[in-house]
Amino acid sequence: QVQLVESGGGLVQTGDSLRLSCAASGRTFSNYAMGWFRQAPGKEREFVAGINSSGGRTYYSDSVKGRFTISRDNDKITVYLQMNSLKPEDTAVYCCATRRGFEGLEDYREWSYWGQGAQVTVSS
Repeated sequence: QVQLVESGGGLVQTGDSLRLSCAASGRTFSNYAMGWFRQAPGKEREFVAGINSSGGRTYYSDSVKGRFTISRDNDKITVYLQMNSLKPEDTAVYCCATRRGFEGLEDYREWSYWGQGAQVTVSS
């Protein structure tokens, strides 16, 4: 059974930075892609960023490109999301997920396992 546990959420102000972490367990972490999604109240789940198994390829949604950076440490079995220049519209619950392959990243149905999520709130 795969387990994903997020940490690092919190309340920040516009323009601040925050780093989320997602610790994985239960299988060979280095063989699978990792990603981050977010969901704000009343909105659909939104893809944020993805990284392939080796860490050599990344992909971002247009809404966060240039501000957020996804990375992974396969030795620590952890994936990170560095969020800079945060805006109130970034407020959401952020969840990490894992899957095989690196196609169709934006479709949440393609992702196999999910964490419980971490709340990020950006005040104006």
